[in-house]
Amino acid sequence: MKRGWALHVVGVLSIVGGFGCGRAPLAKLTPGRENVRQIPTAEYVDRMKAGWIGQMAGVGWGGPTEFRYKGAIIPEDQMPEWKPAMINQFEQDDIYVEMTFLRTLEVHGFDVSIRQAGIDFANSGYPLWHANKAGRDNLRNGIAPPDSGHPKFNKHADDIDYQIEADYAGLIAPGMPNVAIQLGEKFGRLMNYGDGLYGGQFVAGMYAEAFFEKDMIKIIEAGLRCIPKDSQYYECIRDVLRWHAEHPDDWTKTWQRINEKYHLNPVYRRFSCSGPEDEFNIDAKINGAYIVMGLLYGQGDPDQTIIISTRCGQDSDCNPSNAAGILFTTIGFKNLPERFKIALDPWGKFSHTPYNFPTLIRVCEDLARDAVKNCGGKIEANEQGEECFVIPVQSPRPSRLERCWEPGPAQETRYSKQEMAKITALLGKDMSDAIEKFAPGWKVVQCGEEMAPGIRKELRGRQNVLVTHPLNQEIGCIISRTVKLPANEDSTLKLVVGHDPRGDWDLIVKVDGKQLLRKTIGPDTTTVGWTEVGVDLSPYAGRTVKIELVNEPTGWRFEAAHWAEITLSSR
Repeated sequence: MKRGWALHVVGVLSIVGGFGCGRAPLAKLTPGRENVRQIPTAEYVDRMKAGWIGQMAGVGWGGPTEFRYKGAIIPEDQMPEWKPAMINQFEQDDIYVEMTFLRTLEVHGFDVSIRQAGIDFANSGYPLWHANKAGRDNLRNGIAPPDSGHPKFNKHADDIDYQIEADYAGLIAPGMPNVAIQLGEKFGRLMNYGDGLYGGQFVAGMYAEAFFEKDMIKIIEAGLRCIPKDSQYYECIRDVLRWHAEHPDDWTKTWQRINEKYHLNPVYRRFSCSGPEDEFNIDAKINGAYIVMGLLYGQGDPDQTIIISTRCGQDSDCNPSNAAGILFTTIGFKNLPERFKIALDPWGKFSHTPYNFPTLIRVCEDLARDAVKNCGGKIEANEQGEECFVIPVQSPRPSRLERCWEPGPAQETRYSKQEMAKITALLGKDMSDAIEKFAPGWKVVQCGEEMAPGIRKELRGRQNVLVTHPLNQEIGCIISRTVKLPANEDSTLKLVVGHDPRGDWDLIVKVDGKQLLRKTIGPDTTTVGWTEVGVDLSPYAGRTVKIELVNEPTGWRFEAAHWAEITLSSR
């Protein structure tokens, strides 16, 4: 963080207000114009800004507990202490992934096709897990959306992923639930289906309502109106509302009922990626219930909202992030406690994005303006001369009912060659500098980001080692060189290769596309982690050939390849 950050925060973000948590009056239906809602644009920006702060506060505070408690309440003494610096969550995937979707909207507008949205997501460079990872892998392998999120191709389609990322959709759609729903149809289907999709649309719907309502039950009900009533997700949230009414003063009793029905009962884990017998539960429904727990039992208090949502366990940084984002939207930035603002670094750049905090707020405001106009609304001055969003009241139109365990047919749609050419991430991490230092004349493509590929000065007793990693579970990293072999000499390719102590990988050697060697490089085939491999190239004497060395995945567990030597020799 830069020195003098406090002055920058005050100057750029206009932080004002006391240390209390009072709330400015919420915008309401305009008298005499009952078919529209009106909110001053300055107030919209203030609340939207608070929504982002809430996300950052929730994930920062809950982060140390993530998945440490599964099927159990986090003990009160295990809850971290809030520290103002926790707000700077610029390296947090629970924040920056959704900014990929914002960037697509910024560049292409609300009319962007789902196929283009998929290309942009496929080109993202950050590591992913579960539905996000499976969806992006599908996209990179040519499976176009919405099939990338369909249960036929994505075994994580009911997972939490789009629910984590849907905050953006509500924050740019104040009072416009159908915009929030349709953004889910465009971006949520890149990785999710059924309840996995509805979780995101529910969260986005709550955000859209939070600009105009502060009663948490009404906000939750507004979110429910955005998803199908016959879905298990709807049933889960309705149960939480009912159990809260029965146990308004003891959140642990409601937690127990949630756990019994939505964690221990296999009927509600039919498409759980970890299996109904597993304590690990990343299903969207139960984690959505924990968001609602914070909103209901937190009773409008920022700390208690985050703490309760966190202490519910499972994905205990994502859930308080969603809960705090929604609550903070109802409060507004000016009225937030100073402890959530004072240490914010406005110049910190969100990883894998072009955005710092002020840029993010500007982009969201621009998109909200477009959304208002696209929905038939207006931007005009009110009686006090304030610029306002005048937004037609919308009746939510939920997506169709679908279930991951009995899905409808996939569309069997694929990207064209022209579209695949736009997925430049298939080239992988830029390894040009590393390979030039290690083995001049060779090139690296399709190198994944995992396990920090690059040059190591020393690794497992060897000096100057090149580390690569497969691009994904299906695509290996390729080191290649086109070379003319001597006509009257026998040539040999010599490799000294090794593996990570925790895993293995397959070495494949190809010449002009023909496989000459496939060998597992692991504990059973190496000595102290290393082995020497020789490949006879004499059949290709006098020819110009392309040699490919493939770091092939074997099961997606610590599959980094260690290269201590790559040499061609002739005699």
